Amino acid sequence: MLSPIKKIPKLALILPAYNEADGLMQTVNQLQTIKNQLLAAGTIASGSFILIVDDGSTDQTYPIMLAAEQRNDDILTVKLSRNFGHQNALLAGLTEAIKLADITITLDADLQDNPAIIGQMVARYQAGAEVVYAVRDNRANDTWFKKNSALAFYRLASWLGVDLVPNHADFRLLSKKAVVALLALPERNLFLRAMVPLIGYPSAKVYYERGQRAAGVSKYPLKKMVQFAIDGITSFSVKPIKLVFNLGLIISSVAGIEIAYTLIEKMIGNPTAGWSSLMISIWLLGGLNIMAIAVIGTYIGKIFTEVKGRPRFQIEQETGVLQTARPAAKSWSNLPAYQRAQ
Repeated sequence: MLSPIKKIPKLALILPAYNEADGLMQTVNQLQTIKNQLLAAGTIASGSFILIVDDGSTDQTYPIMLAAEQRNDDILTVKLSRNFGHQNALLAGLTEAIKLADITITLDADLQDNPAIIGQMVARYQAGAEVVYAVRDNRANDTWFKKNSALAFYRLASWLGVDLVPNHADFRLLSKKAVVALLALPERNLFLRAMVPLIGYPSAKVYYERGQRAAGVSKYPLKKMVQFAIDGITSFSVKPIKLVFNLGLIISSVAGIEIAYTLIEKMIGNPTAGWSSLMISIWLLGGLNIMAIAVIGTYIGKIFTEVKGRPRFQIEQETGVLQTARPAAKSWSNLPAYQRAQ
């Protein structure tokens, strides 16, 4: 059951931004309007703010962020030293925002995540949920390929034992307790969509219709989406290795049958199968061997990344109030020094 009603929280709206100069201010303006409405209604506490994280943009994103920060007291900024990727930018935003906020909501800067449901998400938190997932109610705006490939991914992930919320991306509310638990997870191969369910706190869902981009182009082309899916699955499931092993057993069994058949044919005087069947077998087994090595190599590569323990992000510049704020949660002691307040 959900816990009793909580105190009025201070909210941080976190926007990771990579080359979003064209539509960033449109998103910020909408978020400010919604935040002010929630403040007027007494839903969130004064001091709530918007945190924009520049993930190594090469356009005018960061100058636009700084200009917005200078004009508005409720806008804070963080600039990463280079492009660390969407997931790491989200983690950087959570690490910094939770120093000042009671709850956080992460969403993309392109307005595809509908900010109109933010009030509903806060209400579900007030009702007791520590995590609130914003879930798409349909995929009417997707192409046939994207719609069906997404459905196939969720089915595959479920079959492989990866705990995901279908049709949920990175639009979610996390309480301070949930953020601290999430930040205590040390892995470098980030897949937040599966890491958040892993912490196990009470959760709720709010449904919304995903819109079109306000401006700019998608930062996740097909190749990057496929790689993201592979990284996510291999970060949370070893079943692909077991599948490769089972495939090896099946091929070995077929090879045994083939050997027996060849010996029998030899003994009864029939000619042995020719060059074509031999070449087909060589190419088939060679391809399967390469595939198996690639699957195992993926896991070895992840181990390599983890044991080096390099920072998941580096902050080059941030709003002064974030530099001086210090988190009080004991769980922060589990974090590397670069992720704790200086």
